[in-house]
Amino acid sequence: MSRASRAPFVVAHRGASAARPEHTIAAYDLALQEGADGVECDIRLTRDGHLVCVHDRTVDRTSTGAGAVSELTLEELRALNFGTAAEPEGVLTLAALIELVLDWKSRPTKLFIETKHPVRYGAQVEAALLEELTRYGIGAPASADHSRAVVMSFAATAVWRIRRAAPLLPTVLLGESSLYLSGGAAGTVGATAIGPSVRTLREHPDLVDKAAAAGRATYVWTCDDAEDVQLCADLGVDWVATNHPARTKAVLTTA
Repeated sequence: MSRASRAPFVVAHRGASAARPEHTIAAYDLALQEGADGVECDIRLTRDGHLVCVHDRTVDRTSTGAGAVSELTLEELRALNFGTAAEPEGVLTLAALIELVLDWKSRPTKLFIETKHPVRYGAQVEAALLEELTRYGIGAPASADHSRAVVMSFAATAVWRIRRAAPLLPTVLLGESSLYLSGGAAGTVGATAIGPSVRTLREHPDLVDKAAAAGRATYVWTCDDAEDVQLCADLGVDWVATNHPARTKAVLTTA
């Protein structure tokens, strides 16, 4: 099926995060039930070397605690509530999310993993990520098309580290227009896809065709408005990240 003849695949941004607390089992379980084609998470290393799904540098916004993730142990993070008062949840580890996605038997769902930079542990994040993916048998796919994991980052060096260590893992270089309009960054690091924001896509709709001409897919974030979703569909975007997976799939179904 050609790019132009199918709707974009829908990626649940931090899970179904408009309806459930972000980066919680509840958010991802709902996203899977709502038919998301992929789920997205952000990962950070704890002080004792565990990968957890937390977007911010600190846990202040998303939990009952405070402090930088890199300065807290997994045990300390597990003592915090990342859910709601009625339905408390501990910190979500990457391992737990991988298990949830792989155990979902209704359909194969891709896991989009963003590594955050700059961080205290630098390249250790990608090394730990590849070790975790390998432990679950998804670190060395037979081909990029059949990979269950996609690694993303705003840091070109992080994408390069993944491409060098695991060349068949698909990668997305996230960022704004300066990265893509120069024509070199994504190619230099070997990214298999570009990842502009929907705002950048609105300003530069030709990015999708330019990426396709260079053999790269397009992942657009974060599309919650129906008009933006429709724009992505009209332009032939491959993956659309959204906080509303069910609503976004409904828009694409009726488009």
